[in-house]
Amino acid sequence: MEYLQAEKDAPDTAACVFCELLSDEGPEDGDRILGRDDLAFATLAKYPYNPGHILVLPTRHTGDLEELSQAENAAITSLIQRSVRALREVSAPHAFNVGLNLGREAGAGIPGHLHWHVVPRWSGDTNFMPVIGGTRVLPELLADSFAKLKPHFEGA
Repeated sequence: MEYLQAEKDAPDTAACVFCELLSDEGPEDGDRILGRDDLAFATLAKYPYNPGHILVLPTRHTGDLEELSQAENAAITSLIQRSVRALREVSAPHAFNVGLNLGREAGAGIPGHLHWHVVPRWSGDTNFMPVIGGTRVLPELLADSFAKLKPHFEGA
């Protein structure tokens, strides 16, 4: 929780964790980018709500939805559809949450770079652990989710 809170309180001038994913150095914790083109990319969420939680973002750093071009919107929508399709094939979820938190007060932890959440959901995927234990239980490691999903984004 300290890490998550620190990101929310980070000044707007702090380096963007999403832009860092696209940098030549890349993240220290391994490659999480599932698919990418010039306008948008899909990556596994570092702190997923559920196994297979994907974020879809414009490649260009912007926190303003109204700044997106039609081409960027199309690329983002295409990757959201591809994410849902891949997750259906790999994990057979019962449903999905797909959405954007626009602005810090709306829940965006990193408001400077738009990002859509694609969260697979299963019947009974919430339990007492977050309420009683103050923690979430994820039955799959990020590396395992990545290995299953990455082939569904290749050749895009």
